[in-house]
Formats: sequence, C-alpha cells, structure tokens
Amino acid sequence: MKRMYRARPEDGIAWVTGASSGIGSAVALELARRNFAVAATARRTSELASLAKNSQAIFSFPGDITDRAAMAGLVGQIESVHGPIALAFLNAGIYLVAERHNFTADVAWRTFETNVGGTINCLDPLLAAMMRRGKGQIAVTSSLAGYGGIAGSAAYGATKAALIYLAEALKLTYARNDLTIQIVNPGFVQTEMTDHVKFKMPFLMSAEQAAGLVCDGFEKGGFEIAFPRRLAYAFKALRLLPYSLYFPLMERAARRASR
Repeated sequence: MKRMYRARPEDGIAWVTGASSGIGSAVALELARRNFAVAATARRTSELASLAKNSQAIFSFPGDITDRAAMAGLVGQIESVHGPIALAFLNAGIYLVAERHNFTADVAWRTFETNVGGTINCLDPLLAAMMRRGKGQIAVTSSLAGYGGIAGSAAYGATKAALIYLAEALKLTYARNDLTIQIVNPGFVQTEMTDHVKFKMPFLMSAEQAAGLVCDGFEKGGFEIAFPRRLAYAFKALRLLPYSLYFPLMERAARRASR
C-alpha cells in the first residue's frame, strides 16, 4: 500500500476554516507551534484578528464557506500571497439548538448548507489546486454523532454522516494521486457549540487537548482521527447492533440526558 502523503511546513501553508473559536482556533495555534504558516478563515473578522495576534505565523483570511465563488477566490488569494496550501483542515460547521425542540426545514437546510455545502465549496478549488501539484492533505471535521441516529440531532448528525461518506469516497478516488484525505471525528469538546448542552458530557476535553490529537493525526494518523478513543469505540460498537437493540439503548440514553 502506498504511504500516505504528510504535509510539512516547508511544503506550503496550512488552511483552517472555522478558525475563530473552538477546535479550529486551537488547531491553528497548534499548527503554528509546529512551524506551519497558517491561513485562518471564519466569518467573524474580529475573532480572527485576535487569533492572528497570538502568533506571527497565523494570517487572517475572513470568508463565508457557504459562498462558493468567495471560497474559490479565497483559495487563490491564499496561494498567491503565501504559496501552495499543503494542508487543509475543513472544520467550519454549525449546530442549531432549535433542532432539539422540533424538526423544521429551515433549521435542517441551514445546517446542511453550512456543514455539507460549505465543505464542498472549499473542496472544489482545493482539490483542483492539489491535483495540479500532485500532492496535498485535506482533513474534514465530522463527529462521532455521524455514526448513528441521536435524538435531537437529526440535521446535525445527518450532515456529519454525509461528511464521513464524502471523505471515504474522496479517499478512494484520490488515493493514487498522492492526495491524503482524512476525517476527524471528535466526541465532546468544550467549545461554543457545547455551551448549550445541559447534560453531563462523557470524556469532555478542552479544545487545546483536541487540537493536539488532531495535529498528531495529521502527522501520523490513518484515515480517521477519532477521539476520545473509549467513546469512539462505544459508538462504533453501537452501530454493529441490530435496530431492535440500538433504538432501546439510544432511547434510554436520551431519557437519562434529559433528566
């Protein structure tokens, strides 16, 4: 089997989306600590400016991933200023709390447009540029929630399942072209996205801890970077169960979480 390409700082710049807070911000800082120049993208320009102040190796490139033309232009802008994007961490995503209460098309489509559509908008120009160079590394943030249905997470979980499938298909498609595709499946990480959670989150970790695991995975991990391992294994085991067992277990977990 051909060895996976691993981006190095001398190969080019790293691009991180969703970099204004949480895992994205922490990964940008960790990559800079590991000697990468980092292009940081998010919609919130003030948070990006604050992030860039923390490291001379981080450069602010504001943008909205749901804007297809803007993302194509942004990839070109980054590369014209800083050289090739060797490593991309497509991390931007949303979870709308409203979906915990009831299902609506508005909430579902907004979630899909950002989590799936936004990722696709970034992939299009990235893959084209990396194919021209004959190498590159792309990691997409999904979630352990993408492994199977969870109450109150129909849209969010469905987008994460779609991203897992997308990454799997891209890996198979581009494996012979020296393009490394990875999927990042975190469990519970203390971020703005989890601030609304009222139940006790098992194996909760800080964004900084998560960033260390993600960047270790960039350097030496396989296709999937999943953490924490005990929770990931538990979710994987659940998906092996027949529905007659899966649904009662998940319904029980949902009742406990709502207490």
